[in-house]
Amino acid sequence: MRRRAIVIVLDGVGAGEAPDAADYGDAGSNSLANTARAVDGLNLPHLAALGLGRITDIQGVPPELHVRGACGRCVPRSAGKDTVPGHWELMGCIVNKPFPTYPDGFPSEIIDAFRLRTGRGILANKPASGTVVIQEYGAEHLRSGDLIVYTSADSVFQIAAHEGIVPLEELYSACAAAREILTGEHAVGRVIARPFVGDATKGFTRTGNRRDYALEPTSPTLLDKLKGSGREVLAVGKIEDIFSLRGITRSNHTPDNQSSCDAMLEFLHEDFDGLLFVNLIEFDMIHGHRRDPRGYADALETFDQRLPEIEARLREDDLVIIGADHGVDPTFKGTDHTREHIPLLAFGPGIDKPIELGVRQTYADVASTLAEMFNLEPFPTGASFLGEL
Repeated sequence: MRRRAIVIVLDGVGAGEAPDAADYGDAGSNSLANTARAVDGLNLPHLAALGLGRITDIQGVPPELHVRGACGRCVPRSAGKDTVPGHWELMGCIVNKPFPTYPDGFPSEIIDAFRLRTGRGILANKPASGTVVIQEYGAEHLRSGDLIVYTSADSVFQIAAHEGIVPLEELYSACAAAREILTGEHAVGRVIARPFVGDATKGFTRTGNRRDYALEPTSPTLLDKLKGSGREVLAVGKIEDIFSLRGITRSNHTPDNQSSCDAMLEFLHEDFDGLLFVNLIEFDMIHGHRRDPRGYADALETFDQRLPEIEARLREDDLVIIGADHGVDPTFKGTDHTREHIPLLAFGPGIDKPIELGVRQTYADVASTLAEMFNLEPFPTGASFLGEL
């Protein structure tokens, strides 16, 4: 039987501090609730109708009585609070050991090897905000051609370069070289290309030509199992980067939420058998890290407005799951991700009543549910909620 599952990741949309949030310095974080409070309420009628207001207390999003979907939230089980372990866990791969981080910058053996491979000098080499570091070092980069290398509290090696100084293909090659260097004890979760444009007078702006070079998942994921069974795995946004292309049959590497929603709708025109896996990046990349609650709220409300279009493309047996990969509370201290539960909303034409899924003990419950839906071998972690739908 042909079935379609659609998983939509609202990147960085957390639903309240995780039980171990204090260990990460994130006690009190709640991306949804704190954003709503900061902007005097959110207007999310379609998400409310799916049960969002039942998950956590969100100003402006009441716990609707006539919900037509299943709702709950999931506890993170993987170590860390980054994009890669969050997405991997959703697809059944648990990360037990946190990826390395570099609060003092990268050691000389890494930087020297990278300089040798690229033939370019290095600027910065420190934790920094991506929008701030290009303003700080952009003029020197234009003069010298040296690459701007920086990190954050997450396990990332980020390389910023002006598109007029370092062609995109050279920047991507530099990222691939860094990915080869960063192995063993220095196996960071992601190497990220951060191209930008502009000048020292008017300032510098990042472009949409970002690319992520992630580690390969450390155990089989739902994507591997689906592809191995002959089904389609359609990826939208940075999904293909996060999984290093593994388990994916086709992709559309869209740069923002609107184009990702457009690509999702195009794929939903097709009679595929398998998974459509979508990442909506703007909550995290544009608004969360910049601690911009108004922009974060606007992005949530814009997505909410597109839900009727998505629902109109669904077929009788389709199942849609909306979740996240971590939090990035735009009202919180610092600029980094926050260790939070993620929202869990499941809906489709066959679900016409409210279903309480409660607090799930791992994001991997999503993978276990879809494995059961597609009659695949179950995962060792995660509990399916398919029988409750």
